[in-house]
Amino acid sequence: MKKVAVLMGSDSDLAVVSDAIKQLKALDIPVSARVISAHRTPDDAAAFAKSARADGFGVIIAAAGLAAHLAGVIAAHTTLPVIGIPIKSGALNGLDALLATVMMPPGVPVATVGVDNAKNAALLAAQILALSDDALAVRLETLKTEMADGVRRKNEKLQSEIETL
Repeated sequence: MKKVAVLMGSDSDLAVVSDAIKQLKALDIPVSARVISAHRTPDDAAAFAKSARADGFGVIIAAAGLAAHLAGVIAAHTTLPVIGIPIKSGALNGLDALLATVMMPPGVPVATVGVDNAKNAALLAAQILALSDDALAVRLETLKTEMADGVRRKNEKLQSEIETL
C-alpha cells in the first residue's frame, strides 16, 4: 500500500494534523509526518516532493497557516495528489491560509479542505488510494456505514425525546 505524507509548516500545526494522522492509522494506511517550511526550508520541501513517489508515497497532505504556501510548493514539485489543510492562525483566523491554499495557478492543482479540517484531508487521501486498493475501499465503505448508523441512532434518540415534550 502507498503511504500518505502529512507535512506541516510548523510543529504548532500538529494539534490540527493529528486528526489526519489518527484517521489514516484507523484505516490502516501507513503515514509519515514531518515539519517542512515552504519559506524557511524551501530546498527541503522541493527535495521531499521530488522524491515522494520513489519513496512510496501515494498522496501528500500539507498543512500551513498564514501565507500557507506549503501545499503549493509541494504540488509544484510532484505529480502526486496534494491536499492542503489551511490552518486557523493569525489576524485573519485562517481566511488567509484558505485563500492561499485554494487559489492555485493553472497547472499546479491542490485539493483543499476546510480550515483545520484534517480529518477530511485524511479521508480524501484514503479515497484517492482506494482507487487502486479494494481492501481500503471496503474499509471506507464500512466507515461510511458506521457514520450513517450513528446519525440514525441520534435521530431515534431525538424522536424519543420529542415524544416526551
